[in-house]
Amino acid sequence: MEGTSPGRLEIGAPASPEALALFAATAGANGRRLVVGALVTDGGGRIYVQRRSLTRAVFPGCWDLVGGHAEAGESVLETLARELREETGWALDEVGPVVEVLDWEAGGVARSEVDFLVTVTGDLLWPRLEPDKHSEYRWLAAAELAVLLEGRKPDDRWVHDVVARGFALLRQGA
Repeated sequence: MEGTSPGRLEIGAPASPEALALFAATAGANGRRLVVGALVTDGGGRIYVQRRSLTRAVFPGCWDLVGGHAEAGESVLETLARELREETGWALDEVGPVVEVLDWEAGGVARSEVDFLVTVTGDLLWPRLEPDKHSEYRWLAAAELAVLLEGRKPDDRWVHDVVARGFALLRQGA
């Protein structure tokens, strides 16, 4: 996107290496855990979501994105690739635009998160779920967004709204 600052993450725009490094450094400097999320697209206009197992401490039984916390020394994109591999068995192919950037807290842990539209390689029909972390998956069409509100409090629309933004970016040809 023309006019995008190389040091800032902007929703709807690709992230520069400088912006990703600054985001990660700022998270650490502010005492926040770095978190990444992937809105995996299938080339047919759908986005992959997975349900968190009922034993999870945070958001048990809720639909969620692929993603998680960075390990020591990992960059944003290294974390994204690792989380995709661990949670689905897929390999990161292309990183598209930023879909969300936010700071949040749950369970006493402060986090800074960035989410991307991505494509992957691997068997999209058979993701390899981590059974202790995720109980099921689905490829969601834009018309099925309401599914993402299942098991959530009425004011907890975050995953729904991020995936809705992902669908809007897909429609724009991101």
